[in-house]
Formats: sequence, structure tokens, C-alpha cells
Amino acid sequence: MPEGRPHPISQRTPTMTLQQLRYLCEVAKHGLNISDAARNLFTSQPGVSKQIRALERELGVEIFHRKNGRIVELSASGKRIISIAEKILHDADSLKKMGSEFSNQDAGNFVIATTHTQARYALPDVIKRFSAKYPRVTVQLRQGNSNQVSQFVLDGTADIGIATETLAIYPGLKAFPCHLWERIVITRPGHPLQKFTKITLKEIARYPIIAYDREFSARQTVTQIFENAGLSPNIVLSALDADVMKACVELDLGVAILTRLAYDDAKDTNLAAIDVGHLFPSSTTYVAVRKRNFLKAYIFDFLELFSLRLKRPTVEDALVD
Repeated sequence: MPEGRPHPISQRTPTMTLQQLRYLCEVAKHGLNISDAARNLFTSQPGVSKQIRALERELGVEIFHRKNGRIVELSASGKRIISIAEKILHDADSLKKMGSEFSNQDAGNFVIATTHTQARYALPDVIKRFSAKYPRVTVQLRQGNSNQVSQFVLDGTADIGIATETLAIYPGLKAFPCHLWERIVITRPGHPLQKFTKITLKEIARYPIIAYDREFSARQTVTQIFENAGLSPNIVLSALDADVMKACVELDLGVAILTRLAYDDAKDTNLAAIDVGHLFPSSTTYVAVRKRNFLKAYIFDFLELFSLRLKRPTVEDALVD
């Protein structure tokens, strides 16, 4: 080739699109099942396949290994390409949100992923104050256990997550500790455990226990404490939220171990609480945001309403790390 003449590849007009990257990531997300990916994207399977093939030709690499025309696994290059594609799509979404903020700074949809306990006891007052300041913002709560809350934030279906320690273990999230809660044992008034000035694990283990579902980190923590002491707690019922657990205690089905957040002296008059901070570790409430995510101004205001520790400069600096 004559010197100074451009290589043919350099003359090629780039055709890569965000749609192709979105198709690619969706196929990976659905376990390499193109039919499921197409269904979730509201498009056709051949259309998804065609766009992915076009992307492979554009990049000059094989993203997927195929057998008899069917995708069977990601190539080594494909894994790296999908990682980059996810970041590009995330940044593109952040650009859209940024444009939306400048054009509509006090309106929008704000999705909070959280657990039942946080939604029921920690958030109502904060949401009330926030909504008074931003009446044009629609607040949506997505409830689940801590792992589900983390996933909602990671996949972009929630702006922030509020839950306990589990949020801090996901590398794609930036988790901020906000509130510390001691644990208590909930019983009916007059229960035999109420006579003790400083209760022990052995005394608690004598009675039926109502616990959180196995999917909750709080259940695992409590169970491990008993096992470490050589005790086998008699867990007679598991529940997904504190209100159900308290209702079962009222029916005298057992005692429950909860965080103090879930108990209100003024409202829970049919129940009694015993401090057990000396037996069980305290529980930390975290707020989690996806790293490198763009947050609207009103979300920063909400974070500060929830915890004075979450000042905007503090959160912004942490998200770019």
C-alpha cells in the first residue's frame, strides 16, 4: 500500500449504536437467551441477532461463541466488551438525566428501593417533608429484602437503596452508613422474660421465637449468635416483615427479635420491649447509590433529609471514586 494512503478500515464509517449495546447487554443479562432478551426489549429475536452480528463485524471480534448457529457462551473478549458496554449505557442514561434536571429541576420520578421495616418506620416522615418541598416529584417505593434492594439499584430500576449491612458488600454500589439501631426482644406484656434485668441468650432460647425469613441478613445474624453460644433457638415461624412478626407476638405465638426502629412505645401498647444490645450486634442502616451515577438535585435533598451525614459534596465525591 503506498505510503501515506489511509488504511481501508480507517475510512469505514462507524455504525455502532447504543441500541446494539443495549441488545448485547440484555442477552448477557438473560443468560444468553436471545428470545428472553428480545421479549424484554419488545422486539424480535431475529432483530436482536442481526444487530449483535453487525456489532461483532464492526468490532472485528467474536463476542459470543456459537455452535450450530446458537450462542453457547461468552468469549473472553465478549466479557470485556459487555463490561464496557454496560458503563457506556449507564453514562448515556446519566446524560439523559442530567439534561432532564436542567430542564425540569423540581419534577420527576424518584424510585427508592428499601425493606419493609425502613418503608414502614424510617421513611414516612422523611417522605412527607420531602413531598412538601417537591410536590411535583413522584416518590415510588420498591420493597424487597436487602439483596433485592441492592439489585434494584445496580440494574438502574431504583435511584437509591435503603437497607442494612448487605448493601455495603456490592462492589458496584457506594454505601453510606446513616443510622445505628440496637436490637430488642418483643414479648406480650407480663411475659416471664420481662422479669429479668439483664436477659441472657439461654433465657430467650427457652421460648418459641418468631424470626425474619431466611433471606434476611438479620435472621442469619441472630441465628449465628445462638449457635456460637451452643444454643438451638426454637424458631416456630418466619415472616417477611416486622408488622407480621409483632402481630404473631400479640397472639402469643412466641417472642421476636427486632431492631428498635420497628417498635413504637406509644403505638405498640399490646407489646413490651427488652433491650438486648449486650447480646446482639447493632444494625446499621445504609443508603446505597450506584457508582458513577448521576443524581438529580432533589435526590441530594432527600438524602440530607434522611441523614445529616449525607451532604451533597460528600456523596458526589464518593460517587466518582
